[in-house]
Amino acid sequence: MERSSVYSIPFVGLKNGLHRFTFPIDGTFFDLFEYEDFLSSSLEVVLEMEKQTTLLNLHFSATGTVRVPCDLTNEAFDLPLNTDFSLVVKFGSTPSHTDEILILPEGSFQVDVQQYIFEMIVLAVPIKKVHPGIADGTLKSDILDKLNELAPKAAPESENTDPRWDKLKDLL
Repeated sequence: MERSSVYSIPFVGLKNGLHRFTFPIDGTFFDLFEYEDFLSSSLEVVLEMEKQTTLLNLHFSATGTVRVPCDLTNEAFDLPLNTDFSLVVKFGSTPSHTDEILILPEGSFQVDVQQYIFEMIVLAVPIKKVHPGIADGTLKSDILDKLNELAPKAAPESENTDPRWDKLKDLL
């Protein structure tokens, strides 16, 4: 993974209070991570940073679309994303991090948010990506036709049933 200085926020010269940063995210951002699950992307990440004397409150929000292949038909479609994430940055003698707290060493002058933006976007994508045309029936695909053809058919109720099972059905 390559680091880009575009995603480093220098906070030393900023006054206490709320500051806003905007990052356009496209395919080149995911190329930095060698992430190839998205065919293309068009997102905007807004970072609102509240600088206080002893800590920083970071709130990320991302909106836009990523182009992904459908898991059923392999047809590409634009998946809308709308997600957010909060992070508290503190300062201490030993740097560490958890999901919601980042501890930077004393004397740090900037925070790199590149990894947090990447994780927020990737984790917002659902595990199963299904083309919206499948649910409403508008998608016409050879693969979808073949899946429907090979789907198991409902077995008709036969008249010849075992009388022992019929007695158990009476219990219900």
